[in-house]
Amino acid sequence: MKVVVFGASGQVGNALADVEPDHVDVAYVTRSSCDITDAEAVSEFINSLNPDYIINCAAYTAVDKAEEETELCYQVNRDAVQTIANCCKNGSSRRLIHISTDFVFDGKKSTPYMPDDLPNPLSVYGTSKLAGEQAIGSTIPDQTMIIRTAWVYYMNGGNFVNTMLRLMSDRDELSVVGDQRGAPTFARSLAEVIWRVIAEEKFTSGVYHWTDAGEISWYDFAVAIQEQGLGKGLLSKPILINPITTAEYPTAATRPAYSVLDCTSLELLANQKRTSWRDALGVMLKELSNQ
Repeated sequence: MKVVVFGASGQVGNALADVEPDHVDVAYVTRSSCDITDAEAVSEFINSLNPDYIINCAAYTAVDKAEEETELCYQVNRDAVQTIANCCKNGSSRRLIHISTDFVFDGKKSTPYMPDDLPNPLSVYGTSKLAGEQAIGSTIPDQTMIIRTAWVYYMNGGNFVNTMLRLMSDRDELSVVGDQRGAPTFARSLAEVIWRVIAEEKFTSGVYHWTDAGEISWYDFAVAIQEQGLGKGLLSKPILINPITTAEYPTAATRPAYSVLDCTSLELLANQKRTSWRDALGVMLKELSNQ
């Protein structure tokens, strides 16, 4: 079975490589090996390998910067996705697993978002990711699984966990937003369910959600990072962490106040129970401490 992974140098791409199953022939594609915004290069690459599955975890994810770099954001999050979708249509049996985001929602609910809830993004990033979903839906609806995720982190890359560890080492006090609620996702958790879908031939087209289990604020997450970081020797001393409001921490892009995702449909499809966010965080911090 042949698989192409776009966005191989990112967090999910690295996680996919770390838990790659046996008997799968995988081509991991980075920007240097194939520029995803170059439609001709992407088409040639896909057609030359003729994969059974394409996993697209490439994305423009600089949420605040996207408010200024709108064109580039759409090139990656919409246009490149359209190119990949075009390579899967016209009788091709290729299947696409595309990673999307909780930012397609406006955060006005107070209960977890279902996959069929109406999107209403608040930012350029969210709007561009929704446009990518729509490009797929209008081109190859029966050959695509869209998996929305949220608050992704891994050992590599810029993410909330690594940022908090660095700031907690450098400062005596931190302020963290406490009125935005969601669910973190250890990238390996997402990678494992993707490979399970492929390896066990559970692919079923549609829109799905996947995060680790639980519901917290960014402030709660920061407190847990400090607690576990101290316990695993990644931090030398505790610091004061203050909860603040979104209004007290203005950003260029508006973020949903509530973006917990209901993951039931993918849990049932893959027959895989989600790990609690706290346990998943512990796994990552243990691996960091062992490096």
